[in-house]
Amino acid sequence: MTTQPWRKIEHAVSGLPTSDGAGVRLTRYLHGPDLQQRLDPYLMLDAFGSDKPDEYIAGFPDHPHRGFETITYMLEGRMLHRDSAGNEGLLNSGDVQWMCAGKGVIHSEMPQQVAGRMEGFQLWLNLPAAEKMCEPWYQDLDGDSVPRLETASGSQIMIIAGYSHGIAGSIQRPHTEPLYLDVQQPAGSSEQHQIPSGHNAFILLYQGSITVSGQSSTAPCMLILDNTPGSHGVQISAQENSRYLLVAGKPLAEPIEQHGPFVMNSKEQIYRAIQDYRNGNFG
Repeated sequence: MTTQPWRKIEHAVSGLPTSDGAGVRLTRYLHGPDLQQRLDPYLMLDAFGSDKPDEYIAGFPDHPHRGFETITYMLEGRMLHRDSAGNEGLLNSGDVQWMCAGKGVIHSEMPQQVAGRMEGFQLWLNLPAAEKMCEPWYQDLDGDSVPRLETASGSQIMIIAGYSHGIAGSIQRPHTEPLYLDVQQPAGSSEQHQIPSGHNAFILLYQGSITVSGQSSTAPCMLILDNTPGSHGVQISAQENSRYLLVAGKPLAEPIEQHGPFVMNSKEQIYRAIQDYRNGNFG
């Protein structure tokens, strides 16, 4: 009887402190062409968290997107979304917003608080070439409506997308097959998560300390998992009460051409996106 090979940590990423929007302080973990190719179909991951209003209060005023999807997950705080398609939604603590920019949308994300902590994540998921010019759409997910489960080891798992322990998450996407879990794992426990062979995967450890196949890491960091042939998952042990995002997806293996908020497959498509935006053709 052979033992299933578990994925290991290929390397760790500490994140780049930066700012975006109108000066919101954040840490950018996934960025640039090398990581975009390695973690295809994901394009960017930002973590934001501060209890200082001057580090988040200016928010993200109107800005455009084309060619990909954004997933915003609020741990704490309140954020108001408005876009050029006429959508509006208020994200509260624990809520998720899944937006498909498609052929183009202009939106804003503005904090609706003047004190307290604002914390969460924004993840960018690429669209396949055949769907980059689809009609934009978005969906707000009340945190209480997102499927959750408790494992035998006591872990609490929030299933935003994909499947965990046979339970379907809130969102399923056919081409990229995203897995997006928020896991709270107690100290001294071990957890096994299934990840399809060949899918790129990473862990964003934002609280505590964990061990993956004998390799220990302490928050905050992003851990890129290897693609061990024949592996169908990862085994994680927690040295202390820990919390992490587990993200995986099926690679698109298509050219990636990015210019700021536009992600297409060629420079010509990027030029067209810029022209369309300047001509007022986004929503």
